[in-house]
Amino acid sequence: MDKIQQDLLATVADIHGVPEGAYNIRSNGALGGRNTTANIDIVTKEDKPGIDIIIKPGTKNESVHIPVIISESGLKDMVYNDFFIGEDADVTIVAGCGIHNCGDQSSQHDGIHTFYVGKNARVKYIEKHYGENDPDAVGENIMNPTTVVEIEEGGYMEMETTQIKGIDNTVRDTKAILKGEGAKLVVRDKLMTHGKQHADAIFDVEMNGTDSTCDLISRAVAKDDSTQTFKANIIGNAKCASHTECDAIIMDNAKISASPDIVANDLDAALIHEAAIGRIAGEQLMKLMTLGLSEEEAEQQIIAGFLK
Repeated sequence: MDKIQQDLLATVADIHGVPEGAYNIRSNGALGGRNTTANIDIVTKEDKPGIDIIIKPGTKNESVHIPVIISESGLKDMVYNDFFIGEDADVTIVAGCGIHNCGDQSSQHDGIHTFYVGKNARVKYIEKHYGENDPDAVGENIMNPTTVVEIEEGGYMEMETTQIKGIDNTVRDTKAILKGEGAKLVVRDKLMTHGKQHADAIFDVEMNGTDSTCDLISRAVAKDDSTQTFKANIIGNAKCASHTECDAIIMDNAKISASPDIVANDLDAALIHEAAIGRIAGEQLMKLMTLGLSEEEAEQQIIAGFLK
């Protein structure tokens, strides 16, 4: 791989050199490297682009990296990745996509990731999206990630999803079904747009298992002339508990809309939603500027702390 591709891997998946454990690197629409372990197998799909990741029951303290990098202008890439996490497994999955656009054509990656979380299994899923352009390149960077989650009895999934910068248009769609008793989903979503970028964040969660729980927190920053929409639809069909929170900072001429919806179809469904959109408070800026920071530096510190 050249330096551009290596830098993209470091940014979206914290990969420096050859990663430990299981991994599958997709580079410009083709296989860029793969490794399996005794407990984690990765198999290329035969009917469509993508892979099956099979994690054996009882697997502990292992990880799998599945980044995608694009460094060709005009490339349109689509993958279907299915994750089968066996009972009692405890694993970390690191995904992410990075695009370096060097021309005047749009580069695009669409990925559908489906997770089947087995009984009492635990999964931490980390996904980062990032785009950059050559100085004279005008091609757009487009990403449309879809995440589908099914969690069985006692299963737990934690999602840490981040759009760092440089993505001109994105639809981030997450669908989850908490099927079994005590199933739990935790989502920490961070999103920043700038320029004329647009981002849609969509979350649909169906809670069917008794004592299932969902904790969804979104942090967003919209700068310049960018636009964002946030939509969450949480449905409680059993005794369950959920908390949905969307906080956003709006700057310059940006626009943000937030629509958190909750539906209780059971007497013991306890569902909470919160949404707040506002600008950076003047007193915050002044406090940091009195410490010697410029206004721009103060803004960057506040945004970094907000998205941390």
